[in-house]
Amino acid sequence: MAVEFAALVLAGGRARRLGGVDKVLLPVGGRSLLDRTLDAVAAADPVIVVGPRRETARAVEWTLEEPPGGGPLAGVHAGLRKLPASARLVAVLAGDHPHLEPATVSRLLEALLADPGAPGAVLADDAGEPQWLVGVWRTAALREAMPGEARNGSIRSAFAPLAPLLIPASGAEASDVDTPEDLRRARET
Repeated sequence: MAVEFAALVLAGGRARRLGGVDKVLLPVGGRSLLDRTLDAVAAADPVIVVGPRRETARAVEWTLEEPPGGGPLAGVHAGLRKLPASARLVAVLAGDHPHLEPATVSRLLEALLADPGAPGAVLADDAGEPQWLVGVWRTAALREAMPGEARNGSIRSAFAPLAPLLIPASGAEASDVDTPEDLRRARET
């Protein structure tokens, strides 16, 4: 069975805790955080990046939330608007997870496909907490969950009621980069 699988990568934000640098362009292991995230969704087509255009190692489609700076939920909303109707499944990832791998996304996708009633599959960190921006979803479920006003909305408030499958993280794959300490750890791992 062919699966129409797309990806939305959120690459906006102001990175205040990192001094306002363009966080997704920070290098970890010789590659930007954004390119590392794009590597994790190499099997997806299309890949839509929500944020300002930047140079990337692979071709992607770009879009912005309206108005810019509306937060992650507004970013997901903007990405969903750009998705083709044929995209039945979509990975939703933040662009600042340095240790995501194609195997991470494959595990989430396989779990979702194995449970036809599940709306999505989300990575859970070591404490069992859902990582809302590391997941694979049925596109229709996400579209239905979007509030009328997504600007500054809560990802958790929109996604948690869907009760996705929680897939335990392996190693550091749930880690993200929000602070200089996070960046240091990512570069050492």
